[in-house]
Amino acid sequence: MVIGYGTINLRIPQSGSLKEKRSVLNKILKRTQNEFNVSIAEIDYLDSYKFAQIGFAVVGNDSHYINGKVDHLLRFVDNLRAAEILNSKIEIMVVSSFLEAAHWEKGKYDEL
Repeated sequence: MVIGYGTINLRIPQSGSLKEKRSVLNKILKRTQNEFNVSIAEIDYLDSYKFAQIGFAVVGNDSHYINGKVDHLLRFVDNLRAAEILNSKIEIMVVSSFLEAAHWEKGKYDEL
């Protein structure tokens, strides 16, 4: 299993209120989610109307594919021109033998 995740710090210069910021962020989040089928959400600077931090995660089975998808996602957000990307941080994590190495105890969701 390969997990690609990261954060993107944005500046939204045209925003004058939290309502305007959320409108811009909704555009970015919905279009990115629809284009890449990733989990993405605003995670920080919730009370600032000029700045936002979004986090995203994508899972797959090929590290080259996930790396390319994350790079494409960053270019896509930048090309939307809805906000300025200040910086971004990404990580690609390869998890092998995850289920074999874990010692699971039966929990409340195991019977579903």
